[in-house]
Amino acid sequence: MDASTSLTDSSHAASSMGGLTRIAPYVLSLLRIMAALLFMEHGLSKFFGFPSATAPHPTPFDLEWFSAAIELVGGVLLTLGLFTRLAALIMSGEMAVGYFLIHAPKSFYPYLNGGELAIMYCFVFFYLVFAGAGPLSFDALIFAKGRRP
Repeated sequence: MDASTSLTDSSHAASSMGGLTRIAPYVLSLLRIMAALLFMEHGLSKFFGFPSATAPHPTPFDLEWFSAAIELVGGVLLTLGLFTRLAALIMSGEMAVGYFLIHAPKSFYPYLNGGELAIMYCFVFFYLVFAGAGPLSFDALIFAKGRRP
């Protein structure tokens, strides 16, 4: 292997990584949208029985009602990418509280207590608090820095 082959291979790897770096913000937006849509299903199910009612409708203003409201409203806001950081913070907190109130008492291990999804949502939403909404969002349109007239 000569130096020119090594140089060509490394420049090819660098150019493909540059392509990945270029699309990374759009993949962040895709992650946000998909996580929000899946999360919103939980609120829709609790309030409207769609796509399937898994439990009776929550009693207004009890813990389950607030949970469903956060899932529904937060899911809509995150899907649109509107007030993303605040919505994601509240949603991450809801998942942390839900995990420790509902899942953790059943077992120490998330696989055994059924809490893997709650943990995953908690940390995806926590990441969005710091990463923001990405370019495909209302936040990017409304709060863009240095917009041109």
